[in-house]
Amino acid sequence: VAGENFDQSPLRRTFKSKVLAHYPQNIEWNPFDQDAVNMLCMPKGLSFRTQADNRDPQLHSFIITREDGSRTYGFVLTFYEEVTSKQICTAMQTLYQMHNAEQYSSVCASSSCSMDSLASSIDEGDTTSLAKLQRYNSYDISRDTLYVSKCICLITPLPFMQACKKFLIQLYKAVTSQQPPPLPLESYIHNILYEVPLPPPGRSLKFYGVYEPIICQRPGPNELPLSDYPLREVFELLGLENLVQVFTCVLLEMQILLYSQ
Repeated sequence: VAGENFDQSPLRRTFKSKVLAHYPQNIEWNPFDQDAVNMLCMPKGLSFRTQADNRDPQLHSFIITREDGSRTYGFVLTFYEEVTSKQICTAMQTLYQMHNAEQYSSVCASSSCSMDSLASSIDEGDTTSLAKLQRYNSYDISRDTLYVSKCICLITPLPFMQACKKFLIQLYKAVTSQQPPPLPLESYIHNILYEVPLPPPGRSLKFYGVYEPIICQRPGPNELPLSDYPLREVFELLGLENLVQVFTCVLLEMQILLYSQ
């Protein structure tokens, strides 16, 4: 388990993650930092879900800044896949049995009652809420399907967010689709790593992903730096008034600190 979150139920805890594979193994201008990439891909750690939980894929990005000021950009698609290991499913069941026993004994202690008289010592409202909690926050190996988080990440020299997002989503669909794509997955990965060049400054580039073409554009030397992030999300996250205030601070050359979870 990553961090001290043992008070949480097992499905709400986070676990240590690791890099399962990366390709290529290394390149001179951008050596692979396994610990940094692992932490940035899954900043909250590995997590589990059941069929009752939301498992929609999520995309986020990160920046690695080196001592010389050079930057590389990571784009991560996190999704959930079914756990096929019986050993892991059994371990989750055991964690829940231990957690429920601890919760049961703590409720008894706080109510000054014995294990046998627990049901009679809490009122009907508590019983209903407890039943709801157990139903939506539980795991039964014979009834539930267990899922675990997994992510695919693309590391690039420039922040082509939209192009990377489209490629990762297409790759994810190819991995999860019952109908395989025309070519092996390795072909598409080799293509984007070795055959798709960076567009020249001031030009756009169209290349083929797994299912659909993808277009990315690079600003010219006299244009503003590449900012491929949707402004709509900034307005949704910060709100109009906050964004105007931040923009005012930028124009006044004030120091700005954004803090969030």
